[in-house]
Parts: sequence; C-alpha cells; structure tokens
Amino acid sequence: MKIIIGVVIPLLGTTLGAAAVFMLKGDIKPRIQKTLLGFASGVMIAASVWSLIMPAIEMTKARGGIAWLPSAVGFLSGIGFLLLLDNLIPHLHMNAEKPEGKKTKLGKSIMLILAVTLHNIPEGMAVGVVFAGVKATDGSISLASAYALTIGIALQNIPEGAIISMPVVANGVSKRKAFSYGVLSGIVEPIGSIITILISSLIVPVLPYILAFAAGAMIYVVVEELIPESQEGEHSNIGTIGVALGFTLMMILDVALG
Repeated sequence: MKIIIGVVIPLLGTTLGAAAVFMLKGDIKPRIQKTLLGFASGVMIAASVWSLIMPAIEMTKARGGIAWLPSAVGFLSGIGFLLLLDNLIPHLHMNAEKPEGKKTKLGKSIMLILAVTLHNIPEGMAVGVVFAGVKATDGSISLASAYALTIGIALQNIPEGAIISMPVVANGVSKRKAFSYGVLSGIVEPIGSIITILISSLIVPVLPYILAFAAGAMIYVVVEELIPESQEGEHSNIGTIGVALGFTLMMILDVALG
C-alpha cells in the first residue's frame, strides 16, 4: 500500500496543477512561467543526483562491482532512449511553432500534451525504480528517501500541470477538456512507475543500471526542454533563480527524509 501511495502522489501534483484552468484567467505570465520551468529543472537535476545516481553507485559498491560502470552505462542509455523518443513521437514544445518528431496531422493542443507526456516518462521511471530499490531490501534506498523523490516530483508537477492546461485553453479548448488533457498527460507516470517496479523486481541485479537510466532520461528532458524554455527572451535570470530553488528544495527533502 505504501508503494501504491508513493506511485500515485506525482499524479496528484499534475492534477492539482491542471485544475488551475478553473481558477486562473488567461495564460500564465512569462516571468512566472520561467520561474516554474526553472523550479522543475532544479528538482529534476537534484533528484537525478541524490535519489538515482548516488544510490546506484552505493548499490554497486556494496555488491563489489565497479562503482561507476552501471551509472555511466545507465545514464548514457537513458539519454539515448529519450533522444530516440524525441525523434519518433510527434510533439510541440511550449512557445515553439514547429513540431518535433515524425510528421503528423495532429492538432497543436494534442502535440503540446504529447510533449509533456514525453517528459513524464522518465519521472514515472524514476519513482518506480526507487520503490523497486526499497523492495530490494539491501538498505541502499530507504522508504523515506523514495517518498522524498515522489514528493519532489509531485511538487514540480503542480506548475507543470498548469503550464500544459492553460495554453490548451488559449487554443480554444474548453476548461473541462483542458483539465482532462492535463490529467491524462500525467497518467503515464504511475503506469511507467508500475512497469519499472515489475521489471526491476524481476531482474534485481540490473537495478543500478535502471536507476542511472532514469537519471539520464530526466537530465535529457531538463537540458533539451526545460532549461532552454526558461531562458528564452528577457528576464532569463528568473528561470535561473527557479533552478536554484528547485534544486535546493529537492536536496533538502532527500537529505532530511533519506
């Protein structure tokens, strides 16, 4: 039950953020948008280091393996996986006019949602693999540390849910539909978490690789999408401040609870 709750928490964050369509009028102001994007970046960077890479290294050390090898292989594999998805799945980043991925006739709103869904995949994997680490019972990852990660991702999912649902309304979609789209974009996280838990539980020796894989996938999203969008146009320092706040909060959560 504790694992199920942990898996669902990030989706609650996305749902809460998507509900902003019922409370806010118009689009999110650029400065706020940059801050929120930066905040999400900081959370994901810190989570990749403290909750994923470091436990992968410690787990490998405890088993007498080459400490850096699974982390290096897993990290680069995660980057490669997201790069592949980025080139295959049609999607449209916020404030972009030209879609990425394979050519499609899908509408702008759907492609905006696909962009968010794409970067929710590594977040779902990250949550799944840390709870798989808890189940492995070798002490490398504590339940408190796993909850720190899932709470951190949920917090950055709140602005993310708002950032995806508000522009959809601006494109002429009803608030109810925009809210539904925002929630649906987040459902990939618990699904990805459950799949990752099942795989990791079946093949425990590959757990350090999967931890690093999730870290690589998250860093790809940060570098490819979140940071560039937070630095566009004027007042880019606002995005940088957001990164600092998100990184610090996630670090505190992981160290204090872990």
